[in-house]
Amino acid sequence: MSDAITTSVSRSQPRAIISAQRITQLSTLDLNDLCDATEAAILDGGGFGWIQPPARQLLEQHWRGTLLVPEREIFVGRLDGVIAGSAQLLHPSRNSEATRFRAEIVSFFVAPWARGHGLAALLLSQVEDRARQADYAMLHLDVRETQERAIKLYEERGYERWGANPHYAMVDGRMIAGFYYNKKLGPLPSDSR
Repeated sequence: MSDAITTSVSRSQPRAIISAQRITQLSTLDLNDLCDATEAAILDGGGFGWIQPPARQLLEQHWRGTLLVPEREIFVGRLDGVIAGSAQLLHPSRNSEATRFRAEIVSFFVAPWARGHGLAALLLSQVEDRARQADYAMLHLDVRETQERAIKLYEERGYERWGANPHYAMVDGRMIAGFYYNKKLGPLPSDSR
């Protein structure tokens, strides 16, 4: 199953075609592209909790396993047909009545070689649209302070920073702060106290 949006972008460079879609399975080629993009993003400081890319077999297992988790939906972004980024919509667990109104965006990245074409914004729009379809009133996410492009995108798209953790991640022996954001997508459930 896929819900795809495709657009063309041209900025004084050869015309690039970007698309974003929700996926439920990965072909061998797509898995390879996704792992390549993930490795490039990790090496560029892109997160996932990894500082260095894990062994390729572990990375492949990670993505195959993620597809099996009922609370996660994977979205991929493509640049000229090649997977160059991804984001996940994390639904609240089924036994969490208190957080049923909100979801999270996790593992959001675009490989360094694919940036500057609008792919991150397109991916984010796809995830937000899916969250609205699922009737979530709020989206949450967190990001390392060093991911300035991501922070700029979130803030331009209406995400509000509500907190910071000065001890968010340890990278190369240095403590990195993290920021927490949310975005209201619709009316919040009323407080029935």
